[in-house]
Order: sequence, then C-alpha cells, then structure tokens
Amino acid sequence: MPVGIVVGNRDFLLGQRFAAAAGATLLPEQIVADVAGTPTLLLHGDELCTSDVAYQRFRAFSHDPRRQRAFLALPYALRRGFANWLRRKSRAATAVKAEGILDVEARAVEETFRAANVSRMIHGHTHRPARHHLVVDGRACERWVLADWYDRGSYLEFDADGGRARDI
Repeated sequence: MPVGIVVGNRDFLLGQRFAAAAGATLLPEQIVADVAGTPTLLLHGDELCTSDVAYQRFRAFSHDPRRQRAFLALPYALRRGFANWLRRKSRAATAVKAEGILDVEARAVEETFRAANVSRMIHGHTHRPARHHLVVDGRACERWVLADWYDRGSYLEFDADGGRARDI
C-alpha cells in the first residue's frame, strides 16, 4: 500500500531520509489526487486556520527552508529541548485562544476550493471529524475533516457510492 505524508504543524521537519526509512513519499503541502474517481484536494489543514494569526506567523517562519536547515544543523539535545519548550508554549497559547480561532476560516476554505478547482477536500489539523457540505460559486462541495489518533484510529473510505468515516 503506497503511503504519502503531508507534513503539518508538528512534523514539518520530516525530510527525505525519514520518508525513505518509512517507505513513504513526502507530498506537497496541497495535492489533488483521484479518490474513487473524484479529484480531491488533500492537505494538512493548518493553512485554513487563518484567524489564528500568531500560528500563521509561526507557520510561515517554521516552513522556511533556510531556517529549517539552520535548526537541523544544531545539536540534537538543543533541538529536542527547544521543541519541548515550544510545545509547552503552544499548549499554553492554545488553552487561552477562543475556540473559533482554532478552527478553519470559511473564506479560506472557499478560496482553497476555488484555487484547486475541486469539489472535495480532505484535511486534518483541527481534528473535529465531520463531513461538511457547502456550495462554492454554485458548485456543491464536501469537506472531510480527519479525526486525531489520540484515543483511537480512524480513516476515510471512498468508493463509487461515496465516502464514509471508519473507526479502527
């Protein structure tokens, strides 16, 4: 089974060495794939949370290839300590943010549907599993949100009859 990885907010430093060791392929931040005969946009989803301005600034900073190379050149112990500090800081910041800021922005979703010219989107990041129906420029669209894997695993299954969320 081919495995593709779209990096996100916690694994953005994964590179080709990891992909090769895992037998996976690193995918671009957004990719259109044929899913059961329907062009479907696959993405992490963090770029849709545009109301979280502080996170979007961090995202732009942390996805810069030059900064990533500089960070990865540091000793492992220093990188690990910094990552732990950053994670604690992120948890504290998220705890005081309004719930609406942590979810996708409707306008960003619509713009992404337009830019990709698709009628289906699948993403994670917010981990509020659901199937959303919306209309963008007169076109019926669906947005699937993947669950997290903290308590149990899940996946989406698509065939000619449509899509379904399945728990493991």
